[in-house]
Amino acid sequence: MEKFKRLVASCVRGNVSDLHLRADKPAAARKNGQLHFQRDIVFSAAELDELLTSLTTDRQRRILAERWSVDFSARLAESQMRFNAFHTADGLGLAVRFLPASAPSFEDLNLHPSLRALCARPFGLILICGPTGNGKSTTIAAMLREINETRTAHVVTLEDPIEYRFVSNRSLIDQRELGAHFHSFEQGLLDVLREDADVIMVGELREPETMRLTVNAAESGHLVIATLHAATAEEALLRLCNAFAPDAQDFVRSQLASCLCAVVVQHLEFLPQAGFRAPVLSMAVSAPALRNIIRENRFNQIENLQQAGKAEGMFTFERYRQEFLEAKAKLTPPALAFRSSGQAAPPILPAPEQPGLNLAQPSQAAPCDPGPRQPPKAVHELEGEAPEPYRIDDAVSLEELVAQMHGKTP
Repeated sequence: MEKFKRLVASCVRGNVSDLHLRADKPAAARKNGQLHFQRDIVFSAAELDELLTSLTTDRQRRILAERWSVDFSARLAESQMRFNAFHTADGLGLAVRFLPASAPSFEDLNLHPSLRALCARPFGLILICGPTGNGKSTTIAAMLREINETRTAHVVTLEDPIEYRFVSNRSLIDQRELGAHFHSFEQGLLDVLREDADVIMVGELREPETMRLTVNAAESGHLVIATLHAATAEEALLRLCNAFAPDAQDFVRSQLASCLCAVVVQHLEFLPQAGFRAPVLSMAVSAPALRNIIRENRFNQIENLQQAGKAEGMFTFERYRQEFLEAKAKLTPPALAFRSSGQAAPPILPAPEQPGLNLAQPSQAAPCDPGPRQPPKAVHELEGEAPEPYRIDDAVSLEELVAQMHGKTP
């Protein structure tokens, strides 16, 4: 463990973003997007096994044994890290992503201030998109920090795994980890709808059912922030719509047109003038033209809209790079974003295990009183407070939930 601690400290000082360890092979470190082998740093199979045992819980080790890979996060030597442990033909492997010691601010990450305005939205859907390893979760952490510092809201996160631990400030923040606190994203979302949440963060939209529930939650009066693997706003919205059956896609496009706040796509790019990587964004925001494009299934026109939509707050990667990043007098180097806050992160407590409990089945608690409902307003029609979130009973089906949202009988 001491050997690994020294290596972590060296990586943090050197602004390394990722570290790769394989049994009896040189360690590899990624800096500014380039992989560098450290020929003099080698971990044996026994050392990697001991390291993994010291970093993981019994539950995580069971997952590794059953699934042959596991995701988890840990804080070590004042450094926050996300791990993926897996098996290869050569034995055990570890991929380590270094994270800021505490949730960074928009200024720490050189992010556009328009993201701050999105955090003030009372309800709707914000999609944070981009390839794997391009900082989507860190950008969302900055958004949650902004909400925590400026809004009195109940925030519930559904994560896999929890990466940044928040201490409630102005907001009440409940963080839940897949496998430790909820069985699936689908069940987690249904649970959150019963928990009086104002803001919901969904770690990743992977399955069609998760996408369905996410759109429904956004339309029913929650601000939902979710990540999606997509390279453009067009690709993101197409993926979302295509997750539904063909005969339901017109209805889904209508839902998206009314509840979508923004699609933000993020890439990390090396900036020669700064000497380090920074997020480069494109953004499509809710506006009459975008809503018409979504309703009429003209997604191929979104890029043209972004190029012409500067007045509505839209921008392309190129314009963001030229008009924001290159125009800034000074960019914040990554080392400052990785500084320690001086406050120890609270531990992640797993839910107690109950022998014989089938986590795949929803609980059969008594149904709650649904109370009076008002039809939700569209994002662009919002005036004053967001509509009252829908209350549902524990055994509600997706079809019943959708019907409730639109005042229909399933």
